Amino acid sequence: MTLMAANTADPLAALKRANEIRLARAQLKRQLGSGTLLAATVIRDCPEEARTWAVLQLLASQPQWGHSKSTRLLRRVGIGERMPLGQLTQRQRRVLATALQPRGSQDHGLLDCGGATT
Repeated sequence: MTLMAANTADPLAALKRANEIRLARAQLKRQLGSGTLLAATVIRDCPEEARTWAVLQLLASQPQWGHSKSTRLLRRVGIGERMPLGQLTQRQRRVLATALQPRGSQDHGLLDCGGATT
């Protein structure tokens, strides 16, 4: 493989991967908007396509949740609006997922998101 071919292959692969992530994230947004998927589940399970998603954008994708309501919750739990989901600690994810759970629900544990720990 020549140097020129290697240089053009990497950006093309990156574009392809970025497109795949955008499409998968759009599907997550549709599921959140329709109520077939809960934001707490995305926060707990942290699928690969959601790792770089800002927490504020995730929360605002829920029905009846906008920027203001999402910002209030994030301030209450001490998480920055622009924090990517994959960089939340397990404690932050647990606190945020619990805050989103309906009253009386059980927290079913957290899967490793590959982000920060503690």
